Amino acid sequence: MRTINRMRAGAVVVAGVLALSACAGSSTKSGSGGSSSSSTGSGSSTSAANSNKPTLEIGVQGPLSGQNQALGLNIDWGVKLAVKQANDKGDLPFNLVVKDSDDQGDQSKGATAAQLLIQDPKVVGVVGPAFSGPTAASGALYSGASLVAVSPSATRPSLTSSGYKTFYRVVANDSVQGPAAADYMAKVLKAPNVYVVDDKTQYGQGLSTAIVGELKKDGVTVETESAPQGTQDYSQLASKVASSGSKAMYYAGYYADGGVFAKALKAAGYTGTMVTGDGSKDPNFITTAGQDAAEGWQFTCPCFDPASDPKFSAFVTAYKALSNAAPGTYSIEGYDAANVIISVLKGLNTTSPTRAAVAAGVATVDYQGLSKEIKFTPTGDISGTAIYAYKIVGGVITLIGDISKMPGIGS
Repeated sequence: MRTINRMRAGAVVVAGVLALSACAGSSTKSGSGGSSSSSTGSGSSTSAANSNKPTLEIGVQGPLSGQNQALGLNIDWGVKLAVKQANDKGDLPFNLVVKDSDDQGDQSKGATAAQLLIQDPKVVGVVGPAFSGPTAASGALYSGASLVAVSPSATRPSLTSSGYKTFYRVVANDSVQGPAAADYMAKVLKAPNVYVVDDKTQYGQGLSTAIVGELKKDGVTVETESAPQGTQDYSQLASKVASSGSKAMYYAGYYADGGVFAKALKAAGYTGTMVTGDGSKDPNFITTAGQDAAEGWQFTCPCFDPASDPKFSAFVTAYKALSNAAPGTYSIEGYDAANVIISVLKGLNTTSPTRAAVAAGVATVDYQGLSKEIKFTPTGDISGTAIYAYKIVGGVITLIGDISKMPGIGS
């Protein structure tokens, strides 16, 4: 059966702000109101809000600790907001809670984190995994358990061609981000030569491959290098980039390493335009690099910044009230991913939905989220293809705009 839910999510947020206002300034990073948290990956659940109703759980798998935890926590709080608002509305025949499973963004921990959620019969859907490596390690496990996994952020293209029957993502993959980033550097920045560096992760290599292929189509001269995640000294690589004469440099990796690389590039005297991807789009990039080294860096991202548009102020207010922090990269996508699962559960209208039924509902969902309309291709990719550019200006990551709408793109 085709599950269609075109309700305007923004209206739900407006209503939720009133319910959440009483929580402002009182919630902590351990969860609030109908949600559970486990930064250690134990996944213990809190009691539900209404003991007269049965409890169902939505799992969250991502880096909830470790060097790149900010991206996972952004998603986690988006999910918790969606769950709280659904419970507060009071029209569900069950209570929802969030069950966290921490993979630290590490591919080697992906399977263990997935099994924690799979083995809990109350978990009827998962938001995540957040990173591509852990997704590659756990996709087959979720598929075998008929447990749907809706990622707000895992972008490696091959994830939706690996035979995972229950994997979906609400953002465009890197076969979209890569060419958009390449066209941005070639046609907007007008760089005749570009140096591309990846961090050897599933994410970084997939993104860099897509970028390099499109740059060559654009007639750009390309040099490439890999620096494994966790590299301690980027000085030699930074010197190579600086002496290359490249007018632009793209780093495909996460913010914990990207910030260190940025500092090394500054010390090496590189003067070209520095660009990186969604994995580095976080204020911690600036903290690690230092404001002077980070200033002027640009980002490409399939993520939308709700703070850039006043019409999303209700979501921003509600998110801050619950988490005591502003929404960040993939917060709104985590919120939307959770609401996709919740909309399917509402449509099934039963206190004991099967995992298979939830997965089938997600496959055919048409849900108007906050970030975009969400419906999936047969392989599990999102139908939309928007990629945005951002820039650090005065120590703040600022939206430049939708790359597809910039002069010179597509011409």
